[in-house]
Amino acid sequence: MSNTNSTLLDSVDARTKLAGSNKMEILLFSLGTRETFGINVFKVREVSQTPKITKTPNMPTGVEGVISLRGNIIPVISLAKFVCPNELDAQNEETMIVTEFSKHTQGFLVRSVDRIIRVDWNKVRAPETMLAGHQALITAITELDDGKLVSILDVEAILSSVIGESFVPDIPSVGVDQEKFMFFVDDSLVARKEIVSVLDKISVKYQQANNGAEAWDKLQNIANRYQHDSQHLSHYLKLILVDAEMPEMDGYVLTKHIKSDARFQGIPVVMHSSLSSNANRAMGSSVGVDAYVAKFDPFVLAETISPFLQS
Repeated sequence: MSNTNSTLLDSVDARTKLAGSNKMEILLFSLGTRETFGINVFKVREVSQTPKITKTPNMPTGVEGVISLRGNIIPVISLAKFVCPNELDAQNEETMIVTEFSKHTQGFLVRSVDRIIRVDWNKVRAPETMLAGHQALITAITELDDGKLVSILDVEAILSSVIGESFVPDIPSVGVDQEKFMFFVDDSLVARKEIVSVLDKISVKYQQANNGAEAWDKLQNIANRYQHDSQHLSHYLKLILVDAEMPEMDGYVLTKHIKSDARFQGIPVVMHSSLSSNANRAMGSSVGVDAYVAKFDPFVLAETISPFLQS
């Protein structure tokens, strides 16, 4: 590992305590084009020079092979082949970013890493203006001080492209009254599809949002409507499921808003996140999260939310 990469790794380890501050830290990297990409440092285990990769037969598209990392065999994925396959020579991927999320560990090959930047979540926005070809793999964008845009990768979408979407088996209905519903928010299209599949299986009505700020607006509108009708919101809205990291407002700040608003009294908040370390769980508890469930196991998700829905 080079001195530069060691410094980056030290920074990643030292700065993971930012969770819940409504700030995020992004590791910037290049794929060899003019565009700058980023990944949330909470997902990064280490950064190193690209090691020798063992080619294996019948690997999914984009997977270059496997490596042994401290006794574990992990896949190595060429990001260039997903994000910009027609723009560059993927042979010059000299750096590997080892990521860990949703119980998966994998190496992402990139041209080079740059530095870590710290930004406020409210300056991270959804990629409405991105080109369609990129949009499926970009979860958010932010702007550097010099005006240059950073495209933040949707690592869940990339992993889904490699291993396929999670299979959601038959799960028994929880028997919730039709007048009752739950609310969920997640910025990842892949995650939203998986959540919807589980909720459809267990026959629960739902409303949803794509980021924390949008969720808070929608939740306030829901609360205002029930308050206007002199109805107790907690009788109808049985659960709020929040992602941890989202553009504009993260799940920790969203939970603080919910827990500090008397209209949502008695409505549990469950955090559903690919960031499932003890540190992230502790931060969720500190803002009042009632339960924490790691992405993505459909049975575990159903088992976690069912008692709240039936209460």
